[in-house]
Amino acid sequence: MKKVLLPALLSLSINLFAQNPADVVNYSFYPQNGSARNIAIGGAMGSLGGDISATYVNPAGLGFYRTGEFVFTPGFLLNKNKSLYRESTTKDSKNTFGLGPVGFVLGNGIRHAPKAAQAVSIGLMQTASFNNSYRYSGYNNYSSYTEMWAEEAGKSGYTGTSDEIINQIIRDPQYSLTAGLGLYTYLVDGYKDPNSSNYMFKGRPEFLLDSGQAIYQENKVDTKGGIYELALGYGYTGNEKWYFGGTLGIPIISYQRDIAYSEKDTSSNTGNGFGYFNYNEHLKTNGAGFNLKLGAIYRPQEYIRLGFAIHSPSIYFLTDTRSASLEAETENYNQYAKITSGELNNGLNAKTKYQLLSPWKLIFSGSYVFREVQDVKKQKGFISADIEYLYHKGSTFYSNADQPTADDKAYYKSLTRIVRNDFKGAFNFRLGGELKFNTIMGRLGFAYYGNPYKDNSLKANRMILSGGLGYRHKGVFIDLTYAHSFSKDVNFPYILEDRANTFASLKQQRGNIMATIGFKF
Repeated sequence: MKKVLLPALLSLSINLFAQNPADVVNYSFYPQNGSARNIAIGGAMGSLGGDISATYVNPAGLGFYRTGEFVFTPGFLLNKNKSLYRESTTKDSKNTFGLGPVGFVLGNGIRHAPKAAQAVSIGLMQTASFNNSYRYSGYNNYSSYTEMWAEEAGKSGYTGTSDEIINQIIRDPQYSLTAGLGLYTYLVDGYKDPNSSNYMFKGRPEFLLDSGQAIYQENKVDTKGGIYELALGYGYTGNEKWYFGGTLGIPIISYQRDIAYSEKDTSSNTGNGFGYFNYNEHLKTNGAGFNLKLGAIYRPQEYIRLGFAIHSPSIYFLTDTRSASLEAETENYNQYAKITSGELNNGLNAKTKYQLLSPWKLIFSGSYVFREVQDVKKQKGFISADIEYLYHKGSTFYSNADQPTADDKAYYKSLTRIVRNDFKGAFNFRLGGELKFNTIMGRLGFAYYGNPYKDNSLKANRMILSGGLGYRHKGVFIDLTYAHSFSKDVNFPYILEDRANTFASLKQQRGNIMATIGFKF
């Protein structure tokens, strides 16, 4: 049965929840950034010190400074993506600028204590880059995006005839971004259940799937922004055996995501009730938070350094703003219709305020310095390694609404429960070394970041190979690095509750060109 539409412009504020468990990966599953020297050795900086990157890894390393320095680290990222979806492969690419640490380190000795020293650092660094673009497409004879909206309509809790339920959903601002769009365009409709007196909801593409026909699906995702962290660090040593440090970080998130998703009929039949639909969604996330990093380095011998650091969770205060539009061609069923989420919500975008507690992190480090002496001109090089444990499943969501309702609290508890069930802790490994030839240095590195998903069928990891050169002379240093990463991840175009979900396997290659220019004073 067709529905009777009673479109209304609502003055109510939107209260649609936009968060997704995948945000856990978005804000935690990324490689460590740092100076060009740090990236060249795979990021294995946890026990070395003497680099501004210690502010973000193990602040105890700041205790090795005896002078001051200024550094600036621009970068350029080259992204190449390959997606596999329903046995179809698609390629895409996007290049963008990056930013390593920019800031100062002020170090000095302490009077009346010849082996004591302390240093303060202040820096700004892009800890994660979200600038990327990928797309995938394929033929699907199993499920449709519209089933997600049909599930929402069926669980809305509204009662009455099919038309009454539909119009209540359309008037509810909670559904102005989801089921309301599908119902308004006739892409999703209500039908009498032949086995009961209840009403059921189905998307128009489902009728084609029921007949054994496939639909063509395409999804294009563009993301922008990053996490930028302003950090204030302090390091101290009293005897050149033990070094201690701490960092107060203020991470700032700026994230945008644009989704263009479509489905279309693959047959030549223009009278089967479905031709195509195009769904577009824009999400913007802004906010900031704070975190704390504490670390220690022990030097039992002049040439051996052992490090330990713990990173507290970042407490983010975030705001999501979303809008969406849908156009649908249902042929002889209702022909063509188009609607935006603002038209169902008095022109307002969906806005949600919430808190996100990111995973905590532990880092164990060790390094061996060849011919460790106070005169750095006589040092010949080092090898260094980090083992890092990142507790992805520890991420927690909370409502940050001015007056959170019981539904708000229940939603975020259920979202956190999903995170606990679907994610796990992962080990990350970093290894690197440097050889010094008077004023010139050569470096190599390797890093591996483990799978954050508990389901073994979801393949995700990241491997990075890196190398670089450094120059130091008369208080000036220049480091050049190239790092190449090979990444695997997954993307779900939609999530259904009544059947297994289909997903795309993503493979990314990212080239990272970095340069650090520094001056000692």
